Amino acid sequence: MQEESKVVAGLDPEDWEELKAQGHQMLDDMLENIRHVSQGPVWQPMPASVREGFRDAPLPASGQELGALYQQFTQTVQPYAVGNRHPRFMGWVHGGGTAQGMLADMLAAGLNANLGGRDHAPVEVERMVIRWAAEMFGFSPEATGLLVTGSSMANFIAILTATRNVSGGQDLRQQGVGGRRLVGYAGESAHGCVARAFDMAGLGEQALRRVPMDSAFRMDMAALERMIAQDRAAGFEPFLVVGTAGTVDTGSIDPLNALADLAAREGLWFHVDGAFGALAKLAPELAPLLAGLERADSLAFDFHKWAQVPYDAGCVLVREPGRQAAAFAQSLAYLSREDRGLAAGAPWFCDLGPDLSRGFRALKVWFALAGFGTQKLGQVVTQSCALAQELARQVQATAQLQLLAPVTLNVVCFRVAAPDVEDLDRLNGELVKDLQLSGVVAPSTTRIGGVLAIRVALVNHRTTKADIAILLDAVHSFTEVRLAHAKMMKELAGAPQA
Repeated sequence: MQEESKVVAGLDPEDWEELKAQGHQMLDDMLENIRHVSQGPVWQPMPASVREGFRDAPLPASGQELGALYQQFTQTVQPYAVGNRHPRFMGWVHGGGTAQGMLADMLAAGLNANLGGRDHAPVEVERMVIRWAAEMFGFSPEATGLLVTGSSMANFIAILTATRNVSGGQDLRQQGVGGRRLVGYAGESAHGCVARAFDMAGLGEQALRRVPMDSAFRMDMAALERMIAQDRAAGFEPFLVVGTAGTVDTGSIDPLNALADLAAREGLWFHVDGAFGALAKLAPELAPLLAGLERADSLAFDFHKWAQVPYDAGCVLVREPGRQAAAFAQSLAYLSREDRGLAAGAPWFCDLGPDLSRGFRALKVWFALAGFGTQKLGQVVTQSCALAQELARQVQATAQLQLLAPVTLNVVCFRVAAPDVEDLDRLNGELVKDLQLSGVVAPSTTRIGGVLAIRVALVNHRTTKADIAILLDAVHSFTEVRLAHAKMMKELAGAPQA
C-alpha cells in the first residue's frame, strides 16, 4: 500500500507578524535609500566575486528565510544597479522613478491582478489611464490603447495594427504577408526598435526605408516624397510612415504636421514614436514643437521616462476605435465573454495586443498622473529642457568643447575638441568610460555626423543646475588627466635611450 502523500501547506508565512516586521524594515530601508540616492555613486562596477556568485549559484532545492534573502539583495544587487535614480545619470533616456511609484507597485503586487481581461476594478483603472493619455495628446476619448513594457513593444503593436489595416489586411492574419511588397518609411535616426518591429512582423527590415535627415536632424520631406514615388513605380506598396518625436541621438522632432499631410495624400498610416518626446506636450512652452502629433493614427510613448513612473510603463494609443481589435482580437471558447459575472466587461485588453497575462501597470501610472498632476509633470519636462539649454550654452562658451547638434529638447551632444589630439573619437570614448567608472556622472556616447559624441540626456526630476556644473567640472578634470598622460607618453617615446 502506497504511503499517503504529505499535505503541503501553502506559501503564506507561518508568522505574519514576523513577516510584517521584516516588510516594514525593507520598506523603510528602500525609502531612505531613494531619499539619499544622490549621496552615493551614480554607478559602480560589480565585483567579480558578486558576479560569479550569481553565475555559479545552484538551483535551490530548499528555501531560505526572507531576512537572509533581503541581506543578499542589499549586498549584491542594490549597490550595483544601473543608477538611473541618481540625478547625474545622464547617458540614456531613463526616468528616475519616485517613492510614490514604488509604493504603487507594492500595492499592485499585493493584488496580483491579471489585466488581460474579465470584469474587475484594475481593468477600469487602465481604461481610465488610457482615456487620460488620449486627452493628453489630443486624441478622442474613443481612442483605444494599452499599457505595455515600453515603446519597443508599443511601436511593434502600432506597426502590426497598421499592417493589419491595409487593404486586405485581415487576410494577412490568416495567410501572412505572402507576395505583398509592403514598405514603410522612417528617418535615419529613428529608434532601432522600428526596424526590429518590421523584422518581427514578418515584413523584413529591408521593407523599412530609411529617409535622410535635414540639417536639423529631422526627416527630409522632399527625400521622403521621392522615395515613395520611386517605390510605387517599382511595384511596392507603401503603407506606413513613422515620425519621431524626440530622436534618441539628438532629441530632434520630425515635421509632424507635414508628415500628417503627406500620409493623408498618399493613403499611409501615420505613426509617431514619441518614446520620451511626446510628453513634452505637458509643457505649454514646448507643446507647439509637437504640432501634428494629435493627427497621428497611432502613438507610442513611455510613462517611465519623463513622467517618472517606475519601470516598466509604456503605452500605445490608436486613434480610430476598432483598428487594434482588428489586428489582435480572437474568438476562443475558453475566453468567451459573458453579459454578467466575472467573464463580463468586454472588450478585454487581450484583444488589443499580444499579451493575455498582463500586470497592473495602470496603478502606478494613475498614482503619477493623479498624485502629481499634469502641470507638475510638465514642469519636470520644462526643467530638463532648460538644463539642456544651459549645458549647451556652457559648452559653446568653453574653448575645448564643441556642440555637435542643435538642442531641441533635453539631449545635448558635444565633444572635447582638444588641439593636437590626433584621435578625438578615442579621447572622447575613453573620457566617457572614465566618467562612468568614477561614479561622479554617467553620460553615454553616440555618433553625430560621423564623429563620436558625448551624449547627455537629462530626464531625471532630481537633476539640477548644480549637477550640470559637476558634469562639466568632471569632463574638464578627466580631460586634463588624459592630456597630461598623453603628453608624458609622447615625451618618453621621444627621449633618448639609455
